[in-house]
Amino acid sequence: MKTLYIECSMGAAGDMLMSALLELHPDPIDFIRRLNNLGIPGVKIEKKTAVRSGIAGTHVDVSVYGQREDANMHDHHHDHDHEHHHEKHHEHHHAGLHEIEHIIGHFDLPEKVRDDILSVYHLIAEAESHAHGRQIDQIHFHEVGTMDAVADITGVCMLMHELAPERIIASPVHVGCGQVKCAHGILPVPAPATAYILKDVPIYGGTVQGELCTPTGAALLKYFVDTFGNMPVMKVEKIGYGMGTKEFETANCLRVMLGDMAKTPDQVLELCCNIDDMTGEEIGFATEQILSAGALEVFTTPIGMKKNRPGILISCLCMPENKETIISAMFRYTTTIGIREQICTRYVLDRKEEAVETPYGTVRVKRSGGYGVERIKTEYDDIAQIASEKNISVREARRLIDKELR
Repeated sequence: MKTLYIECSMGAAGDMLMSALLELHPDPIDFIRRLNNLGIPGVKIEKKTAVRSGIAGTHVDVSVYGQREDANMHDHHHDHDHEHHHEKHHEHHHAGLHEIEHIIGHFDLPEKVRDDILSVYHLIAEAESHAHGRQIDQIHFHEVGTMDAVADITGVCMLMHELAPERIIASPVHVGCGQVKCAHGILPVPAPATAYILKDVPIYGGTVQGELCTPTGAALLKYFVDTFGNMPVMKVEKIGYGMGTKEFETANCLRVMLGDMAKTPDQVLELCCNIDDMTGEEIGFATEQILSAGALEVFTTPIGMKKNRPGILISCLCMPENKETIISAMFRYTTTIGIREQICTRYVLDRKEEAVETPYGTVRVKRSGGYGVERIKTEYDDIAQIASEKNISVREARRLIDKELR
């Protein structure tokens, strides 16, 4: 499974994440050209090599109307007096959500990337709204409303789309400690908006004074990362270092690793009960209802029970998080007074379903693969409909469709 691991031991900021991901891209020069050509107002983006604590990496330099943020800052979003100075010269500098949506709406990007950018901004807007006690449409982004922040978020969303990892894992996030100066005054680290975004994400402080994780970095992590934890067992193919602008004793970088992670087996539950006093019709109805409740599979097995009674074993497979729902359904639709639970390890092939147009009509196709095998299976209902329309057997209809799919 193609896996991206993000190491946040010195926090995360939009420019650092974009810089690190850019090192994984097969053609970073062309990527920067395309990012510049989107037409972000006043923005020019350059890829530069930077060294922190003796480690070489990439720093993506973003200038707005020829001016850069203060090089002493950790990233682009800290020196708000400096930002107010820029605002005198450039409109759009502190934009609201509608202005941001208007700017992004004109970008020549895949719809998925545009949706990702807007979703990240909505996360930030929700956090700012909660922190300042104002409605979302009243929020004007200070730290993240600048055009260089639009470039950071757009660049990361484009890179995630083009690198296309199947799974994204990040380390716990180092947020720094102390206080930070922002447009609203002196605030604790992590700043309230950052802290709100990182709810349910494992974070820690430490001894580094300053804001290591910015609202932009937090929102990008929250949106894209599937799970937070230790680095998994994976075969690393590419490594990227995104450098911050400030020097610390610890290398001020965000590291990303792209590689292959072996798929871990699923944990599923098997819930079973013995039945000796239900009719076949009642059992059939119960099976349908339990499946509708979210069971992965329900099947029956004929068994011999006490007093030489023939009976039925009803077995249900379900995900652990659905256990209570399935147990309730089993008690509701069967006559059992007890259910047994067993934890099972399940190995499955990667599966996806797609609709394929053929000369005979649309056919749903299930493709599965992994563990060195590839399989393709056509949906029976679609094959049966074609067989009925053509007045041929199901076997012949399947043969014709399989010929089209080769």
